Amino acid sequence: MTNIALPVSRRRRVTTELKELLTLATPIMIAQLATTAMGFVDAVMAGRVGPRDLAAVALGNSIWIPVFLLMTGTLLATTPKVAERYGAGDQPGTGPLVRQALWLALLVGPLAGAALWLLSESVLRAMKVEEALIAPSILYLKGIGCGLPAVALYHVLRCFSDGLGRTRPSMVLGICGLLLNIPLNYVLIYGHLGFPALGGAGCGWATGTVMWFMLLGMLCWVNGAEAYRPSQLFARWERPDPEVIRRLASVGLPIGIAVFAESSIFSVIALLIGELGEKTVAGHQIALNVSAMVFMIPYALGMAVTVRVGQRLGAGSPRDARFAAGVGMGTALGYACLSASGMLLMREQIAALYTSDATVLALAASLMVFSALFQFSDAVQVTAAGALRGYQDTRATMLMTLFAYWGIGLPVGYALGLTDWLQEPSGPRGLWQGLIVGLTCAAVMLCIRLNRSARRSIRLHERRA
Repeated sequence: MTNIALPVSRRRRVTTELKELLTLATPIMIAQLATTAMGFVDAVMAGRVGPRDLAAVALGNSIWIPVFLLMTGTLLATTPKVAERYGAGDQPGTGPLVRQALWLALLVGPLAGAALWLLSESVLRAMKVEEALIAPSILYLKGIGCGLPAVALYHVLRCFSDGLGRTRPSMVLGICGLLLNIPLNYVLIYGHLGFPALGGAGCGWATGTVMWFMLLGMLCWVNGAEAYRPSQLFARWERPDPEVIRRLASVGLPIGIAVFAESSIFSVIALLIGELGEKTVAGHQIALNVSAMVFMIPYALGMAVTVRVGQRLGAGSPRDARFAAGVGMGTALGYACLSASGMLLMREQIAALYTSDATVLALAASLMVFSALFQFSDAVQVTAAGALRGYQDTRATMLMTLFAYWGIGLPVGYALGLTDWLQEPSGPRGLWQGLIVGLTCAAVMLCIRLNRSARRSIRLHERRA
């Protein structure tokens, strides 16, 4: 009887954990898909204007998205710290912590926005982007830059809500933001209601406006909903506490750098491809945009795993934290099987949603083959990174990510795609092959680190007990 009962008990435990994980992750998935769908809408609407406009949006994305991820990654330390306090039954203690995180957001948000305004042209020229693409790309980036201070504050409030296990607000606001983005794009791209016709660059100003809308929505939600009252978030307002902010930054900055390291590889590849012409850039952008949308599901699972691990550690259950991480990684791998199959079978139909240009369509479809191949390693590494955030083990994650992406992936991709060191240059295909190598190395190293962190946490808990 024992040999039969144990597997049944384990299946029930897996089912229970999976249900808890998906309850947290599903709204995050929808929120992330809605946010990424804004990029899809931008790409489709700009692509209908012409390849030049689509290429300008692609180049703009290659600059602002890494800056955005570095900024929001730095603020992401709010989630595990809130989750740990909430898991320990100290929700009132989350209020002062989040207020200090908001001070940090008030610093990094304007800095990120200013960076887009002041440095974008220099970056584009340094990468020898075609002259015709520089002006629309800069105009697009200035619109985004105006919204970054708002999205920094929004992200802290979202992390606060996620850490409490309340993930629905980000879902609702993400959907509302997407619905608002479509008409704003139309007005600003084509010049209606008295606004000038900005072409593809109008997408940037529409997105910047949506960022402010989402901040106002989250402020109203957190201030009004009963579930947040014990935190007393807006009951008082302390001055910046350098020590608390330092602790937040010590956990968050490595997260931001790690996320930046991954995203910037895609951006550097886009900038390197910029020398190959607007149709090559457009084909790369389509494949990259599809990959980003597909990636949002394991990314959301990673964020949910952060909450589950943090809350279980706060409750004094490190074995449950390790189990939650394992279930999350298994779920991400199962999803990767589905996403890879779908991308391989439907790649030409998907590319046709973006463009009718035969050259662009063929290149995008061919690059989606490589994107499908790295779904497995990408799902593993992002979920493992999410679990490590729950353990607040972020410095080693940063170093491993930097080494995998910049020390291995980018050099291999550059050698295969743009030089004859190993073979005849294969252009964007070789660069994407380098991505597969880098993501695989990251997945292996992060899994090893996660196993060590989980074991160390269990040992420390058992010694204290």
